[in-house]
This record gives sequence, C-alpha cells and structure tokens, in this order.
Amino acid sequence: MPSSSKKNRSSRSSRTKAKNPLDHVFKTTPRSFRIGGAVLPKKRDVGRFVRWPKYIRIQRQKKVLLQRLKTPPSVNQFNVTFDKNQATTLFKLLNKYRPETKAQKKERLASLAEKEAQKAGSGVSGEAPAVVKFGLNHVTSLVESKKAKLVAIASDVDPIELVLWLPALCRRMGVPFCIVKNRSRLGALVHQKNATCVALTKVNQEDNKALDTICNVCTEMFNNSPVTNWGDRTLGLKTVAKIAKREARQRAEAAKRSMIQ
Repeated sequence: MPSSSKKNRSSRSSRTKAKNPLDHVFKTTPRSFRIGGAVLPKKRDVGRFVRWPKYIRIQRQKKVLLQRLKTPPSVNQFNVTFDKNQATTLFKLLNKYRPETKAQKKERLASLAEKEAQKAGSGVSGEAPAVVKFGLNHVTSLVESKKAKLVAIASDVDPIELVLWLPALCRRMGVPFCIVKNRSRLGALVHQKNATCVALTKVNQEDNKALDTICNVCTEMFNNSPVTNWGDRTLGLKTVAKIAKREARQRAEAAKRSMIQ
C-alpha cells in the first residue's frame, strides 16, 4: 500500500509539472542587495538612512522644543505680524528709500563737488537723501531720541532676545512700530543678508500720506494693543493619543461610579 501511494503522488506531481511547459524558460531569480550582490536602483529615496549633520539635527530639535513649550507674552507677541496686504504696502514704501550703494554715494558726492567747484565755493554742500536706517544700535538710538517715525522689526530674529525689548521701548517713546515676517526680506532692503529691524526718519513730501496711513495702522495694531496672552504649545502625535486614552479612561470610570451610585 505505501508503495502504490508513492507512485500515485509521483504521477500527480508529474502531471502538474507537465501543465506548465514554460517553467524551464522563465525561472524566478530573486535579487540580493547585500554586499557583493545586485546593484541598488538609482531612483530610491535614501533620506531616512542618512545621518544628518549635527547642525541640522540641532535645528530640528530646537524647532520641536519651541513647539512643545508655552511662550510668555513678550515672546508670543512676535507671532502677531502684518498680513500679506499690509506687508506689501509697507515694503512698497520702504523700497523707495533703499540706502545708496558705495558706487551711488561716490557718484552723488562727485556731482556735488563739481557743482561746488563751478560756484567757486569751498567744501561740499547738500543734504543726504532720505533712506531707510538699519542696524540694531542705530535704530535704538533713533527711537530713544524720537527721531524714528516708523520702525519695522523682523519676527524670526535668532536669538529673539536681541529684539525682545524693542517693542516695549517703542511703546514707551511713542514711536509707531510693526512686526513683519522674514528678516531676509528686511535685509534685502538695505543690501544685507539679514536685518533685525529698520527705521524711517523722514520721507519725501509725496509719501507723507502713505507714511501716516501705515503709522496709524501700526499704532492701532501694535502700540495700543500689546499681546498679553501666553502662546499655546503644539503637542506631538504620541502625546495627543496618550491624553485621549487617559480622558476616555477617566470618562469610563466616572460613568461606572455614576452607575453604582
């Protein structure tokens, strides 16, 4: 009996093999991507296998840490910024008063010297054009002397302690100020990579109305309405899930107690 059963099995297997005549042509050869094996595909995202540089890891850890912490009002006020339309109006005015480059200044002084030489006078006369003032120390001295008519502060200064006190100083001295996004955008105004803050001390006659409008908006939005609430934190997905489970468990226990009573 056992021998006959073996024969039956072998005959069945031979039948099944005979059903697929292309088995010997298309053989499965799985590739091995280990050392010395097959070459990895070119279009493959290996970002998750990369060990990022230390400065990038620190940047990301700092960003997560700032999201997890509650921020005091003095820091939270830098989250309240001009919207897109207000910022466009502001930068449209500031772009008219970009500082001179070295070449432009040299050319202006040379032309003034020629005019003075033609008049047979001595020295160079003429006022410097109205331009945007920049530099934290310079802007601070302009605010303290009440020469600044408008101050724009960047919201993403790092470290934030550099400009943390400047809104309070502007309120104390009665100088209109605003907080705008992107320090590099302020830097582009003054031919720098970044700028913490800029200030306007004077404008031309035709721009007085535009300056007054922006100053009124800044006074209403920032000077007269200081931020007094703490900044809320953003929790991670795991923490949110844990809190949801804990609250569900507490609700179930409270329901049980009410049933018993």
